[in-house]
Amino acid sequence: MSRRDAIAMSEAEVGAFLEDQRTITIATIGRDGWPHLMPLWYVTDPLRAWTFAKSQKVRNLERDPRCTLQVEAGTEYQELRGVMFKAEAVIHRDVEDVWAVGAQIAQRYGGAQITPEVEQALRAQAAKRVALTFTVIETASWDHRKLGGTY
Repeated sequence: MSRRDAIAMSEAEVGAFLEDQRTITIATIGRDGWPHLMPLWYVTDPLRAWTFAKSQKVRNLERDPRCTLQVEAGTEYQELRGVMFKAEAVIHRDVEDVWAVGAQIAQRYGGAQITPEVEQALRAQAAKRVALTFTVIETASWDHRKLGGTY
């Protein structure tokens, strides 16, 4: 077995890892050809996020829906783990779709109960935002803890 195969996470491990982490970094392709990296909060199943409609990442995705997403954790080499997705983003502008993703994010990150007041605030935000759904094309993952201290 290759070292690459030895440190890869299973699909279940990737799912659990994504649930445990808080921030995904999206790399889009700028108009000048340079990568543009930005952090996002996200939800899984499907992998989705929301962001301001006028943001640079959305402008980049309008031109080219290809993106790379990465979530990583660990500080020491033997603790490093992460997952990287090559994906295509679908931009949702319908306010109902956008607010639904915003509600999922509010629940995940703040434990928010969707009271009428919270819903009103999320709907106000949704009017300025888009939802992004990521269609994963390829996945790479690593968990250096699987190396057992040998490199």
